[in-house]
Amino acid sequence: MILSVSRRTDIPNYYSDWFIARIKEGFLYVRNPMDAHQISRIDLSPKVVDCIVFWTKNPANMIEKLEDLQKYMYYFQFTLTGYGKDVEPNLPNKRKEVIPTFKRLSEKIGKERVIWRYDPILINKRYTMDYHRKAFEEIASNLEDDTEKVVISFVDFYSKTQRNTRGLDIRQITNEERVELAGEMARIASKYHLIIETCAEQINLNEVGILHGSCIDKKRIERLLGCKLIVEKDKNQRGACGCFESVEVGAYNTCLNGCKYCYANFNNSKVEENVKLYNRDSALLCGKISSDDRITERKVKSMKDNQLSFLE
Repeated sequence: MILSVSRRTDIPNYYSDWFIARIKEGFLYVRNPMDAHQISRIDLSPKVVDCIVFWTKNPANMIEKLEDLQKYMYYFQFTLTGYGKDVEPNLPNKRKEVIPTFKRLSEKIGKERVIWRYDPILINKRYTMDYHRKAFEEIASNLEDDTEKVVISFVDFYSKTQRNTRGLDIRQITNEERVELAGEMARIASKYHLIIETCAEQINLNEVGILHGSCIDKKRIERLLGCKLIVEKDKNQRGACGCFESVEVGAYNTCLNGCKYCYANFNNSKVEENVKLYNRDSALLCGKISSDDRITERKVKSMKDNQLSFLE
């Protein structure tokens, strides 16, 4: 099993105490977002967890807790953009705090386990094409020795995103502009010896040297583990998504980053209500179990190919 921690909220930033407590106890609960009374119990034994993929914009609170994950393989998807507080209101200063945190994490666990994400790319009067070129190069120049890969994507205009970004005057970006900006980013990435891939983009950018990527990356996980995995593409993600199957452990409407483009927060009042329910000792993230809830054991297993002990 590959554990996704988490597409729905920034667990390393805000809920690392909870996650480490769950690791120590050996299980956690996840509420089904499509069926509020259905709760799955997830076994967190190292025997079944092949890899943990963390998603974060600021893992500073978690770095000192990584010693508790020695029995697990894991890597980080670390989003680091050039946006200010008008777009990412609750993140610390990028130059003074976030970039140094990225470097500290990379130094601790290795650059092959920290993936830089510059996404989503949105365009308005402040965040122009030229702005993104300059911000991308500044960050790339700082992270040259701290990561192997950068992932980019362009903003998707979900109804939730459109509602959350009112006032930012974001405009649609044409395919020609996507190719132009992506090409510039590919050139910059190459300059700083970084692989560059896209995340869930339908547009083909092969002509500018960018391939479609996978955030839940089978090849990377096999490389880190030193063995093959028997896994399938994740059918629950968008068609353009290249990720392989994983078990998601987060909860919607619980992230405190407050990013305007976020699709996982769609009700600020609900976020406030959920955060008040946070209890590091609860098996459920930001919630309480009621008498109407049904808890079932989710069947999980290791996806390692036991017939192979190494990669050829």
